Amino acid sequence: MSTSAAERIDRISDQARGVHESAIIVDGHCDTPFRLKRHEIGIADRDPEAHVDLEILAESGLTASFFAAYVPPYYENRGAAAFADLMIDIVEREAARHPDRLLAGRDSASIRTAKREGRVALMIGIEGGHAIEDSLEKLERFHERGARYMTLTHVNTNGWADSSTDEPRHGGLSRFGREVVRTMNRLGMIVDVSHVADSTFHHALETSGVPLVASHSSCRALTPHPRNLTDEMLRELASAGGVCMINFYSAFINHEVAERIRNAPPRAGARTRLGPNEEVPDDRTDWASFCEWYDSLDCPEASIDDVLDHIVHAAEVAGAESVGIGSDFDGVPSLPKDLSDARALPRLTDGMLRRGFHPDEVTGILGRNFMRVFEAVESGRRAG
Repeated sequence: MSTSAAERIDRISDQARGVHESAIIVDGHCDTPFRLKRHEIGIADRDPEAHVDLEILAESGLTASFFAAYVPPYYENRGAAAFADLMIDIVEREAARHPDRLLAGRDSASIRTAKREGRVALMIGIEGGHAIEDSLEKLERFHERGARYMTLTHVNTNGWADSSTDEPRHGGLSRFGREVVRTMNRLGMIVDVSHVADSTFHHALETSGVPLVASHSSCRALTPHPRNLTDEMLRELASAGGVCMINFYSAFINHEVAERIRNAPPRAGARTRLGPNEEVPDDRTDWASFCEWYDSLDCPEASIDDVLDHIVHAAEVAGAESVGIGSDFDGVPSLPKDLSDARALPRLTDGMLRRGFHPDEVTGILGRNFMRVFEAVESGRRAG
């Protein structure tokens, strides 16, 4: 363990240490596969950009992490399904390389097995509904390959669902989009409403017969970004048995950072979708450009207290049983100080206890609440 990691963990209370070590801890969203692809490395390799790697996982206390099969929006109509397959290949490869420490998870039972065996379950979530290329058959194939949720949109409105950060085309979900949700219910695949437009959120809620998850979203009342959920959405999600998993990205948890980004000029060369004669950008170059743009804004530093503020607010609005954590590790250019990688997660546990949460509530937020939803989705599949 590094000195900085040891210091972070040494600063937590004995109670927090005990709660953290005993809990099933599930991170709803982690972009490590895309980082590994960009750098052409494995999860055990040293990478100064890493928020999650093999050693960091060992120090984090995580039981399971949903590794995103993220498909950049510029792959829409440019081989999106093939790119998602590549991301799934990476997750399978890394789990197979390190079977003593990692487990390729496919269901809630896999997560419980990982806890018993002291391993970390690598779960798969498709990020971006454009990955299925408007095909229910491809959706089913991704499920067969182990994907257990799909984020209905990413930053781009796709052929059947409107995004929170793009022009609407469907008024929410199209008729086919509703069929996507029903098919996911039938498969036992979690419907993820992070990134979607408010109208898409409400249509998904109306259509789904089982609870939904926002795998990496925070609270719009505190940080008015369209990626975050309003209080009304938090309450409706909770009423339907769902969970909002709080995102750690500085722009989604700190009002000043969000305002700095909102007022900034657009990033030069950024592409949500491509014209007929445009080539797909190089993933590594595009990511570097995004990070450089963010750094140029000279945003203030967010803190772990910002994350805790969002957890507290979501719990006050929707109930602590409807809150989880969805870090966005390895997928964002800025994380809060004292929460700069997964090794710092025990400090979040400590912070929740210090904010007055009961240890049982903390255990729920760390993972039990998500497990309840996951098992409800699995039961819905069996009942269907």
